[in-house]
Amino acid sequence: MTVSTKKQRPATSWRVVFLVLGGVSMLAGLNAALLLVGVWAPVTASHLSNYHGHIMVLGFMGTVIALERAQALRQVWAYLAPATLGAGGIMLAFGQGLLGTLLLAEGALLFIVVYVFLWRRAPLPLVAVQVLSAVMAFAAAALMLVVPIAELIPVLAAFIVLTIASERAELAQLTMGARAIPLLVTFAAALSLATVAHLLWPGIGSRLFGLVQLLIALWLVRDDIPLRMIRTDGLRRYNAAALLAGYFWLALGGATWLVTGGHAGTVAYDVVIHTTFLGFGVSMIMAHAPIIFPTVLGRPLPYRPYFYVPLTTLHVGLAIRVVGDFMGQGVVWQVGSVLTVVSLVFFLIASVTSVVTHNPEKVAA
Repeated sequence: MTVSTKKQRPATSWRVVFLVLGGVSMLAGLNAALLLVGVWAPVTASHLSNYHGHIMVLGFMGTVIALERAQALRQVWAYLAPATLGAGGIMLAFGQGLLGTLLLAEGALLFIVVYVFLWRRAPLPLVAVQVLSAVMAFAAAALMLVVPIAELIPVLAAFIVLTIASERAELAQLTMGARAIPLLVTFAAALSLATVAHLLWPGIGSRLFGLVQLLIALWLVRDDIPLRMIRTDGLRRYNAAALLAGYFWLALGGATWLVTGGHAGTVAYDVVIHTTFLGFGVSMIMAHAPIIFPTVLGRPLPYRPYFYVPLTTLHVGLAIRVVGDFMGQGVVWQVGSVLTVVSLVFFLIASVTSVVTHNPEKVAA
């Protein structure tokens, strides 16, 4: 009797549903971005412009991050966090402002509970910082009910910065050394205090926030692994390039906040938002996708050289956008903005293509 050794494609996990929720929020947020910069967009509903930040940060990024943490906890109820965040982003996309915002707040609260259970499993300072990051997400979502989002940008930024900084410290503990966790906790406490200071005294608080963000960026550049990995090849080099580019934008955003305050209605406001959330946040998602997404999908997402297309488009587009900010937010600014939108579409296409075209038989051979 002949025994077949043919490898079967692994079945895609049901968790892909939550990635779809985040993906729909991303597409809605990108549509809103096109409306905000005054170019053609597939959907012209005016309400989308009002919820661009809510949808992109909590509806898209929040869903993806909560999904990865729910997968780490391995409890079915934990998936309520990404499900509720994703649903909140979609409700906002359909113009349901109150319902969508309430769902985002509920999703962020569930996210805190997920982290608390992770902390109970492993009561470590690293996990405590992650709990704090989810508290920032909940605070932002809850305050959105009564406060304009323009006043909450540092709160949302604290969620993203603390989440990614703690993730980098977790992934690179061996290379970052024994001081990594104490430094992370110190920076987390300082960034949280600066966030509260911003809510109470925006002029001083936003500059303090920028200072801490700048210090975090410099710490990551110095102690994280990309400077050592950039001379390698393949996935390691791609990962290093995405990390270094992200740290550059994080530092620039922090420096801009420190010098200008990044107040709404100014050029600096646009710069701090997009360097922090696009240049840093999205670059980190692109960097970690081949590493983290396979555990969520239940299928490999192997690195491919064409991953550099969305990554390069993102950072070139953002650079053009920042230059366009200082040129009066005209055509150059619009071109850069459109390129950053296109980069995320390219990223989605590249990720799906990598998953679909992966051949386990060829790898085994």
